[in-house]
Amino acid sequence: MAAALQERLQTASADFQKIQNDLSLAVDARQKLEAQLSENELVKKEFASLTEENTVYKLVGPVLIKQDQTEAKQNVDTRLEFIRGEIKRVEGQLKDLGEKSEKKKLELVEIQAALQQQPTNET
Repeated sequence: MAAALQERLQTASADFQKIQNDLSLAVDARQKLEAQLSENELVKKEFASLTEENTVYKLVGPVLIKQDQTEAKQNVDTRLEFIRGEIKRVEGQLKDLGEKSEKKKLELVEIQAALQQQPTNET
């Protein structure tokens, strides 16, 4: 019985570690998306102050290429929409992983409690 509990404990611990790792990766992804969102919102704000006479360039590799203002603004809007969608997706992941983490934590506590109640066979 104790050996089975030990095995369950090890499996649950490994599962919990994997969930924690996935949670950490999701948090990192969320932070990167927030940085991208902030950067693109700043670009949109800068675009708002442009006049028709201003020229917009796009960096492609090591070269600056002239780009149509309207197209550049649409690209930034599209990017913002995509980033917001990704943030929502990652937030859903974070919520799901948080719930899984709590369930696994409770399972670990139950297994540990069951192990502590096992009689010890010391001679």
